[in-house]
Amino acid sequence: MAENIEMLGVIAHPVRIKILSELTKGVKCVSDIKRFLGISQPNASQHLSLLRRCSIIDYYIDGRLRCYFLKSPLIPEILGILKKDFKGSLPPPACCPVIKEGRKRLPARTKPL
Repeated sequence: MAENIEMLGVIAHPVRIKILSELTKGVKCVSDIKRFLGISQPNASQHLSLLRRCSIIDYYIDGRLRCYFLKSPLIPEILGILKKDFKGSLPPPACCPVIKEGRKRLPARTKPL
């Protein structure tokens, strides 16, 4: 679980989410990534390097190009969840009654826990 928590911290950046989303469509080289993001090559390379160090992506060399691809099977699942449009909210727990006008106030505790 610790590895997955670290992975979430690494991917929780708008640029890296966009990179990973693009890589779900197939292999991309640095020039492809910098072009669709509109960022410099050094900036793209830094994001790719971090994703690679965390074993989220990997690459192979094709001539002079580094071709990046997804390595972690969790990424398509995570991106799928992020793209969902969740409506409403969960119902309140049965042990905590909620009234239409708002939350019911509980009496203040007089004794420390």
